[in-house]
Amino acid sequence: MLAKLRIDPFIALILVTVGIASLLPASGAVATGFGGLTKIAVGLLFFLYGARLSSQEAVDGMRHWRLHVTVLCATFVLFPLLGLAASFLSPGLLTSPLYTGVLFLCLLPSTVQSSIAFTSIAKGNVAAAICGASLSNLLGIVLTPLLVALLLATDGPGVSGSAVLDIVAQLLVPFVAGQLARRWIGEWVRRHSAPLKIVDRGSILLVVYTAFSEGMTEGIWHQLDVGPLLALVAVCCVLLAAVLGATSGGARLLGFARADRITIMFCGSKKSLASGLPMATVLFGHAEVGLIVLPLMLFHQIQLIVCAAMARRYARQAAAAEQGELAAVG
Repeated sequence: MLAKLRIDPFIALILVTVGIASLLPASGAVATGFGGLTKIAVGLLFFLYGARLSSQEAVDGMRHWRLHVTVLCATFVLFPLLGLAASFLSPGLLTSPLYTGVLFLCLLPSTVQSSIAFTSIAKGNVAAAICGASLSNLLGIVLTPLLVALLLATDGPGVSGSAVLDIVAQLLVPFVAGQLARRWIGEWVRRHSAPLKIVDRGSILLVVYTAFSEGMTEGIWHQLDVGPLLALVAVCCVLLAAVLGATSGGARLLGFARADRITIMFCGSKKSLASGLPMATVLFGHAEVGLIVLPLMLFHQIQLIVCAAMARRYARQAAAAEQGELAAVG
């Protein structure tokens, strides 16, 4: 049923977790315990990221530097500019926490799994997608917190002074430790990717439950009306459409081949839910984090639906072109 509705099963789990947090929010000593457990889970999550990602592959992939620079510009330049441009929507259409969430979404690195999967389905440059998406995540560990500190250190929800130390302690140190341990455990992590996915997703679900529980106990969700929610959905759709159009058209103008254009479009238009939720928990240490991550959750589901349809369309075009070539040869 989820497949027919085109709903990502993981998004469904997140929605169930939000429902549980709404009905049974953690409070008092239980909330404190969940907060400590969340910090441990986030550290473990980024340790596994470090153990999985091959920095050597990312370095080797830089030989296709024009493609990777284009993807990084879309991820860390175009997206942030669009996020800043959306400031005129606040506080008219979007509340301050929701706009903060939109801007935070624009500062995140690209996804790894879905970028590669959609590029593969669409017959794009898979090797470049692997390198580009991995490089985006590696750089995002440092660039995203820096951009958040730079662009959100104004009025409204922002980054506290201790957030830099929290990033180092909870994200960067575990990630570097994972990279250092990769020579011993990297192969084991690759062989056991299926069971370790439970750790990945369990960590993220724990982050969601903790954030939304805090929002419930502080009464934040009573501030969310239908109007701003619908406006947020529209903003996410327009944002994705703008980036897809810019990456597709820009790659064509820069003279990239078809396979590279597909890679640039899919890698440059994604935003990582897996990295974004833990980062938000570290960067925004207050109850409003639940509303701040809402734009990311919506954008993630929209990008999966839209990009899945586009990947299938590109695949049909590639198959038709191959059949035409075979017919011409025959």
